[in-house]
Amino acid sequence: MAQQVAWARGSDIPATGPGRGSVRTTAIRLFLTCWIVFTLHFATNTVREIFLALAIGDHFSFRVDEYRGMHPDLFEKPGYGWHIGANPGASMVAAIPYSLLRPAIDAILARVNRRRAASGQTEPPTYQSPWPMAREFYAEAWRRGLDIKFGLAAFVMQSLCMAPSSAFGAVVMFLVLHRLFGSERTALVLALLYAFATPVFFRTGYLNHNMMLGHIAFLGLVALWNPGGMLGWGEARRLLVAGLAGGAAVLFDYSGAVFLAGLFLYAIHRAWAEGGRHAALPAAFRFACGALGPVLMLWFYQWRSFGHPFFPGQHWMPPVEWIERGYQGFTLPQPELFLALGFDYRFGLFTSCPIFLLALAAPWLRRRGAIPIPAREMAVLAFLSLGLWVFCSGIQYARLQFNTGIRYLAPAFPFLFLLTAVVLVRLPRLVLYLVSVAAVTESWCLAMYRDVERGYGLAEPVLRIFTGGFQLPALTVLSRMGGEFREYFAGGVSPLPLFVLAGAVIFGIWKWTPSSPPIEVHLEEK
Repeated sequence: MAQQVAWARGSDIPATGPGRGSVRTTAIRLFLTCWIVFTLHFATNTVREIFLALAIGDHFSFRVDEYRGMHPDLFEKPGYGWHIGANPGASMVAAIPYSLLRPAIDAILARVNRRRAASGQTEPPTYQSPWPMAREFYAEAWRRGLDIKFGLAAFVMQSLCMAPSSAFGAVVMFLVLHRLFGSERTALVLALLYAFATPVFFRTGYLNHNMMLGHIAFLGLVALWNPGGMLGWGEARRLLVAGLAGGAAVLFDYSGAVFLAGLFLYAIHRAWAEGGRHAALPAAFRFACGALGPVLMLWFYQWRSFGHPFFPGQHWMPPVEWIERGYQGFTLPQPELFLALGFDYRFGLFTSCPIFLLALAAPWLRRRGAIPIPAREMAVLAFLSLGLWVFCSGIQYARLQFNTGIRYLAPAFPFLFLLTAVVLVRLPRLVLYLVSVAAVTESWCLAMYRDVERGYGLAEPVLRIFTGGFQLPALTVLSRMGGEFREYFAGGVSPLPLFVLAGAVIFGIWKWTPSSPPIEVHLEEK
């Protein structure tokens, strides 16, 4: 512990040595803070995963026939109906909170549709969006009576699924960093930077399977590594949990195969190093048992949806842009796409989050013995991140990120940040503050203004916020809507009242001190 505290002090971030109860309280406060801020920046994007989540919640079905023609990633396979061209993991999880709140959503939807029918209006109001596809989607959703349903369902799935999952990821990062540095304050500052100074903030705006995949895979790594014995589980349970996380990563997206394979090799290597071949074989078996459940679920979904358990949904997709290359758009790694994923001005990893460049210095510091991550775990962090980067450089659809921002490399964020964190704490205090402020500024601007498709790329949100003021994505959408919302939002919408309210709640979370139970004193009579 003395060495860990020394590492923390080397960063000029004051080190503290709290008890376990203090760390637990801080973790709860961190979770609530992240949950509130992530929910506040909710974006109304109706992504393909939402359609499947609605189908599961409404009909307990994988078919999305009622939403045909509403998204380019929805397609029909004759005899099997309409489906989404993606793995179902995120939709399955998001369907849980939607199912719980579906009665309230249905009641609101029925009331709105009755009022519209009574008004006699048959054509949708004008949606003042600069994007033609957004205007067309809103008009079609209004005609089908689904616009309110999509908005409410998207909010439920983001606020009760996506936001808490990223908040939990920040808590896991905090606990790992606390074990590495032995300082609650250092771990808290770095965990807040992970949540709000990286594209985790941007990607948590709406249901996103890539970001959820990253947090699940990172949990699998933590289960195997168990830094400082933070979990308190036996070896067998940790192997099962790691296998479950690796299998779940594939259930969320086929890029999760990188993490499944990497965690499997890491598990075998650890077991072999500690007990030889006789320990490696049981470890491989336990890991495989954990992974089997999610993989079987994926095969069941593919069999029910397309009639074949082993072919992905993309196998049945009709021709779309980039599908003609390789196998349904998947090729060997392409050097130009590899570079674009890293440095493109619209969606590149290092342009979206320049502080990740600090991760490149981690191996050099490791050779000097200046960081607390063991060599084997550092190699795993680096190779999992690089493996995902290489894998995605063969996915031709990754070129379409110009209209969504960074997405395909989102699963690498927690792995890269841990490498970045051990470099951040070695920076002089002034440099650390400047880097942190710049990173939070870029990340917050991306979360507030989400249109990166225009000519300035990732600089567009920063320019918009600094010239036009603070925004919130949901309020921006409401200000563009007509009909019953026009009179409330015609003059524009200021997010400042919501910022003040959220700030007051968060202030209360951190100022509140849990009361200790009274101490009872019993005196014996003589």
